[in-house]
Parts: sequence; structure tokens; C-alpha cells
Amino acid sequence: MMDLCQLPGKSHSSRVPHPCTSLTDSCKLHCLHFSSWDSSKEWIVDMPQNEDVEAICLGQGWAAAASSALLLRLFTIGGVQKEVFSLLGPVVSMAGHGEQLLIVYHRGTGFDGDQCLGVQLLELGKEKKQILYGDPLPLTRKSYLVWVGFSAEGTPCYVDSEGIVRMLNRGFGNTWTPVCNTREHCKGKSDHYWVVGIHENPQQLRCIPCKGSRFPPTLPRPAVAILSFKLPYCQIATEKGQMEEQFWRSVMFHNHLDYLAKNGYEYEESTKNQAIKEQQELLMKMLALSCKLEREFRCVELADLMTQNAVNLAIKYASRSRRLILAQRLSELAAEKAAELAATQVEQDKEEEEDFRKKLNAGYSNTATEWSQPSLGNQVEEDEEDTGEVDDVEEKPEIRKHGQNPFSKSANSADVPAIKSGAVTSSSQGRVNPFKISANSKEPAISVNSRSANILDNMNKSSRKSLVLNRGTNNEKSPVIKPLVPKPKSKQASAASYFQKTTSQDDKTEEVKEQNPKSSSSETPAVCPQNTENQRPKTGFQMWLEENRSNILSDNPDFVDEADIIKEGMIRFRALSTDERKAWATKGKGEAASDGVGAKKRKRVVDESHEAENQKEKAKETLNSPKKQKPLDLSTNQRLSTFAFKQE
Repeated sequence: MMDLCQLPGKSHSSRVPHPCTSLTDSCKLHCLHFSSWDSSKEWIVDMPQNEDVEAICLGQGWAAAASSALLLRLFTIGGVQKEVFSLLGPVVSMAGHGEQLLIVYHRGTGFDGDQCLGVQLLELGKEKKQILYGDPLPLTRKSYLVWVGFSAEGTPCYVDSEGIVRMLNRGFGNTWTPVCNTREHCKGKSDHYWVVGIHENPQQLRCIPCKGSRFPPTLPRPAVAILSFKLPYCQIATEKGQMEEQFWRSVMFHNHLDYLAKNGYEYEESTKNQAIKEQQELLMKMLALSCKLEREFRCVELADLMTQNAVNLAIKYASRSRRLILAQRLSELAAEKAAELAATQVEQDKEEEEDFRKKLNAGYSNTATEWSQPSLGNQVEEDEEDTGEVDDVEEKPEIRKHGQNPFSKSANSADVPAIKSGAVTSSSQGRVNPFKISANSKEPAISVNSRSANILDNMNKSSRKSLVLNRGTNNEKSPVIKPLVPKPKSKQASAASYFQKTTSQDDKTEEVKEQNPKSSSSETPAVCPQNTENQRPKTGFQMWLEENRSNILSDNPDFVDEADIIKEGMIRFRALSTDERKAWATKGKGEAASDGVGAKKRKRVVDESHEAENQKEKAKETLNSPKKQKPLDLSTNQRLSTFAFKQE
């Protein structure tokens, strides 16, 4: 706390004896600083010769003193002298609130009983600026200033001798608006109200009733009365006038929220939302009243004050009321508001980006460094953790030449030798991931630019989705992964499988070559039939993608790569319900089982046909052979049989 002698605000030119003046020649400013954390709780400043302090006030971290030399001196609460500037006239009163300083002074001599007062409003924060540049202070005819101060929320206010309370309207060019007339609440002509405090939320005017006098008594302790605000609007007795007064009073008494937000103060967002809701409700009531009175032009004027959602409600109300012309006008107004809102949003985004870049580049040189490059690996990691997929490298933006990533996959990646897991590069090329899988590993190679892969990631992320995506993007290069062969359940099954007819590997390759002579002559290597038999069956997602590929391409005609189609397909497949996904999975399993049975049947038919052809060829050879074999004698047959029996 800080205890300073405060002079009552006076609006007439007569001199009041000042409590700071004494018999000595110089005036002293004495401050008691109770909140000081050291042992010294007070400080004294001697004013220059023939200069008296006429008004003082306190703010947040500062004290101001206006002297008879038309000077205003600023001090810190610790006693450090700060700025000194000249006043535009003899001071009448001063008030302080936070960083704001309000000064009322005489601009000149009044005529015909009127006062000629001026007002200055300054902000003494980090950015010191002047809000009111000595503007005239409006008063009631033949009245004088009685009280000047701030509301609890920091809005300048003052009261004149006629009981008119005026408040600064920040939303309308810093003009002064009368918000209450205390004389309307007085019972007698000689009664008055002495203002103690003003609150904007809730809207309350705290006063002390003074019977037969202008100033409140000190003993007994006076009681405080609460008065309501009312703006001096016309036809206040009618429903239209009442709603208009309520709307504009709500707008004016919530301007402090915008001021607090602009200056970086905290405020409750729910209070602002509630005020906007009340204002829109009043506008809708006034619009309904104007519709009943067939004032459609007035309805459009009221809709201009509404928000976008309220205008949509007004359009519905007009259409239900069968006022088609009004509904059309309101729809045009809604389109204009939407365009303005989009334009303002774009401007705000641009300003925020510029401010962010300025703050980011403040204090740093513009030379290119390793940290100035975009961290593409981290960005891709975050995307993959959300989707569980590996994106194609070509979708990622290119890195600048002076900060190239040694692990990035470029167009000439085939010419660049693969970097092994144990390789260490220079510090200028960035840090190397020691857990990176080498190019000779069994797993399919993934470029570090698209995914900074390590051993742990491959253990955790070896899901079916990544395999499907790799098969879709790299059909030619990626190796075929064979499923595990199930173990036989019993000895009989193993014996049966042992005695089944099997063909040699050479015979199978010859059959494949005979069936597909074109594929063997092509540049791509022939696929082994064992691999084709052991290929993983189609999953439910692959079957769904085959059916919905045309829809994806029609919705996204700019998709060229297979990776884009698979990525979009995964997003849409995840959007399906669990039942639909289960149905597609079971469908894929059923088709795989049927394919397996069909393959076995086909294999058996092929084997039988091959055996029949071999028998026919042998028969032809025996028929066409020039030398006929002689049948064996009976004695030789008996000898061979006895020899075979002995061997057994």
C-alpha cells in the first residue's frame, strides 16, 4: 500500500489551502510505502522554490504529482523521478488506474456559467502513449465537475454537479456517453448521491445517499446504495425503445473486454460469450417485432448488426413468415458477411505468420545452418505414428543443396552406394542413426528421408498395412514374403504328405516356361512357381480397394502414384464401421481358402496330365525303337527272384 495525501477534485478557479504546504518556502511530497520489502518505508521529495503540489494520484508502479507550475512529475513507488511534462492548463483533478493516467484541467475561462475543461488520458506502460490529446470534457449546462475516476474494469468515468454519470465509449471513437442520472433516484431536491465505485460486470453504480447535502457524513458510517444504469434513449416506455437501450448498453459495458484482450490482460471468455448471446437474442426479438410491424427495411438494418449464425436464423424466420423478399435480402447479406469473415481471417493468418517469423529471426543471423533446414524426418515420423503407413519419398519437399541429407532418396539413388549401418560420416552432414538397417538385410529397404527406421521401429511397426503398402508401391523391386508352412497335426497326415507325388524343380520350371513363353523372353525375371503358390492371399483391404479404386480416382483425379491411391484408400477403409471391415476380412479369408483348394486341385490335374503324357511318350518310344528286346528265359527269372528274396 501507498499512503498519499489526495486533494478533492475542484472545478472552480479559487485556491484551496493545500495540506502539503507549510510555513517553509518549499513544498514536500511525502510517501509512505507500506509494501516495501526493505526497512525504509517512506521517502520525501522537496519541490522547487515557489512550486506547490496541487493534485496527486497512484497507479501500478508509479505516482504522479501535478504542481502549480503547470508541470506533471512522475515517480516510481520507490522514489525514483521519471518523466516530467507540462500541462495544458491549471489542474482540476487526476485519477490513476493500472497503467492509465487521467488528467482534467482548465482549458480556458467559461462563459455564461459553463465550465471549459479539458481531459488527457495517457498509458504509462512499456509503450507510453496518449489516448486523449486534451479533448474538451463535456458537462451539463451550468454544472461543474464533482467526481472523476475509473470503473473497476479500468474505464474512465466522471460525474458532474447535475448527477449525470458519463463513461468513455472506447468502441465509438473514445466519446463520452451518459450512462446514469442519479437525480432521478433522489427523493428531494436537496438530496444527492456521492459516487463511490462503478462496476461494468455486473452493471452496478455504488453511491452513498446524502440527505440535504452534497457530501456524505463521516459519522455514523454511511450505507452504500446500488443504482442501475440507463442510457438516455427515446421512447423508453415502448418495447422497441427498451430493447434498443438494453442492446447498446450491453455493447458499451462489454467494450472493456476488447480493451483487456488488446493490451494483453486476462479475462473470462465465458463472460464475452454470454454478452454476445444476450445481444443476439435482443436483435432477434427486435427483428421479429419489425416483421410484425411490416418494417422489412428495418429488419435488414438489424440483421447487419448480427453475427453469421444469427443471420441464418433470421433467414429461417423470414422464410417461415412467408416474407420471400426479406429472406432474399438477408441471404445476400449473409453471403457478404461470409466473404468479409474469410477475408479478415486470411489477413489475420498472414499477420500472425509475419509476427512469428519476425520473432523467430530476431537476434539471429540469416546464414544457413543445420537447424534452419526443415526437419522432414521428424515430420514424417509424426505422420506415420498417426496413420501407421510409410509415405512415398517423392511426396516430401526437397532439401536445399547446402544442407543436403545424406540419407535422402534422390532421383539418382541407384548411382549412390548404400550406406551401411556402421558407417560414420562427417559432422557437416548431420548425425548418423546407428540403428539404421543396412541395404543387405532381409527386410525391404526404406529410405531414411521417408522414415528414420531403426531396429526397434521395425519390431513394433511390422504390420500388415506396411507390407501391403510396400507391395503396392514397389511391385517389381520388393521381395515376396512367404507365409510360414503349417505343421502337420498328426503322424497320419505327415505320412500321407510323404507318399504324395511331387515333381522336381526342373520339371516345374520347364512347365512354367512352356506355358508362358512370352514372360520368359521379357526383360523382367520370371517368377518362381513356388513363390507364386506361396504368395500371401489378398486381404480384405485389397479386395475393398479393387472395388473402390474407380471412386477414389474420380474423387481425386490428380492422383498419379499408387501410394496416393493406397493412402486415400486406407483413410476411407478406416472410416468404415467395424462390422463392414470384419465382413471384408472374412471375405478375404474365404477367397484365400477357395484359392488354395483350387490351386491344389489344379496342381493335381496338371500332375496327372503330365504323367499321362510321359506314359504316351514312353509307349511311342517302345513302338518306334528298331531293336526289340528279347524276353528273358524262365531260368533267369527264377534266379533273379531268389536273389531279390535273399537281399530282402
